[in-house]
Amino acid sequence: MGKPLIYEILEKPASSSVIGICSLIWFFIQKRNIGYGDVGLSYEAAMEGGQYWRIITSAFSHISVVHLVFNMSALWSLGVVEQLGQIGLGVEYYLHYTLVLVVLSGLLVLGFYHVMIQKFKVEYFRRVTAVGYSCVVFGWMTILATKQPSSKLNIFGVLSLPISFAPFESLIFTSIMVPQASFIGHLSGIIVGYSIAWGLVHGMNNYWAITMFGWIVLVFVLSLKRTGSMDLRFIEIEPVTDPSLPSVGVVASRNGRTLQMDVLPRRGVADIV
Repeated sequence: MGKPLIYEILEKPASSSVIGICSLIWFFIQKRNIGYGDVGLSYEAAMEGGQYWRIITSAFSHISVVHLVFNMSALWSLGVVEQLGQIGLGVEYYLHYTLVLVVLSGLLVLGFYHVMIQKFKVEYFRRVTAVGYSCVVFGWMTILATKQPSSKLNIFGVLSLPISFAPFESLIFTSIMVPQASFIGHLSGIIVGYSIAWGLVHGMNNYWAITMFGWIVLVFVLSLKRTGSMDLRFIEIEPVTDPSLPSVGVVASRNGRTLQMDVLPRRGVADIV
């Protein structure tokens, strides 16, 4: 007989917290009838519209309950990382590099989109919208496969995969269960995961984690303010243009949204990550 759930939650505090946050966000999305275009990450919205906050909101948002359950089930199993302090992992390591995975995998997705749009002229990737925590999940699968190859990944409590092959097996399984699963998103998580596991991305400690978190919050809030996605009256952003030069003005709409927010489509092609 396994341990009571409360003991497992206490042994995996970071994983349990992320699962709780993602579940609450999913519930909020369902109650408010929020769609992919409202919280997802797309090249057009982020790079051309300046909505950098979407790198964060897209990672923690899920529209489909199947997508949410798959990601959270895998994440619960990967919480074993928090219990492996004896091999250099543990709770602090988990928190530090979850932060890295969220940001770098999102940036790498945008990088792939940029190459596909600018180099190969595939306009599909300009508006495709990605949501989900799979980038981080696949990143942790990769790290655990490298650090502890003898581990198993349990999904839904019935499917057990050798962790050494889990990233690629899970990619196939996800593609079957969720047809809109993003290959680029999952690949980005795997690449960042290997970069961390092989020491290409390293040196995270409490100081750098807090510093990075502070910058994330700052960019998140300022991009929300700049794009008019949220009314933050207490924040003022100074203009960088020369007031002596002629400029073309745009009359703001009554809802206070900026031009960038108004011209971007709210619905696009959905890509689940």
